[in-house]
Amino acid sequence: MDKWPIGVFTSVDAGLGVQLDVVRELGIPSVHLHAPHKETRTEQAAKDFLAKCADAGITITVVFGGFEGESYADIATTARTVGLVPKETRAERLQEMKEIADFAALLGCDTVALHIGFITEDRTSEDYKDLVDVTRELLDYIKKNMQKLHLETWQESADHLLQFIADVDRDNLFINFDPANMILYGTGDPIEALKKVGHLVRSVHCKDAKWAPEDKRGQEWGTEVPLGEGDVGMERFLSTLNELGYTGPLTIEREIPHDPERQKADIRRAVELLTELRAKLA
Repeated sequence: MDKWPIGVFTSVDAGLGVQLDVVRELGIPSVHLHAPHKETRTEQAAKDFLAKCADAGITITVVFGGFEGESYADIATTARTVGLVPKETRAERLQEMKEIADFAALLGCDTVALHIGFITEDRTSEDYKDLVDVTRELLDYIKKNMQKLHLETWQESADHLLQFIADVDRDNLFINFDPANMILYGTGDPIEALKKVGHLVRSVHCKDAKWAPEDKRGQEWGTEVPLGEGDVGMERFLSTLNELGYTGPLTIEREIPHDPERQKADIRRAVELLTELRAKLA
């Protein structure tokens, strides 16, 4: 694989990604796939989707898990509903992530990923210890499929995420780095965070955002914007990835599925920007 192939986040029947026909139309060679609903995570569905990908020259590099009941309506709701953190759904979602990993294996994909949720900072609490145990159970399960798990940033600081990964203590746990999320959640400067965690970054989302007002950061969302129009600084982001030795896909994510024409146009411009920066930096 050439350095920094362009990618895009795509969906079959769930999630915020674009449909495969858009990926094909734009000539994008790799995708992160949002796992489809349970009833369509079948062996036949995997064969059919793989055939479409093969026909279009598309490689699936990561399969993302997501769950019913998750809501990103605001930061407080996100903390309450997203990932493996909510205790009342933890066991059920652990089982679903195992099933998603098995579906990814049918797709020939060796990496699954998810937003784990807002990890408590109290490392002595039973809740934290249980989350560590559940994450270990998932990692041990997917290792049988020769798979890795990527945790997407950033509901927590870089230091807190590194501590959690160290506590889990498994060699198939890595990071999917989304710089815009740090701005959206108000959790820290994305470039400084990338420098701290870069040794664990195995996939990235190329997404951009503007900070919320300083007195509202961490309480109210920042604003997602088209790539290159926000506060990430895409040239600085790619330069830092280059310094860290990252050579994997640059996977575009633009979370406006309610406006598919604008979404496609923004992704097209993102491809142009990343192609220009790749030629300059890679």
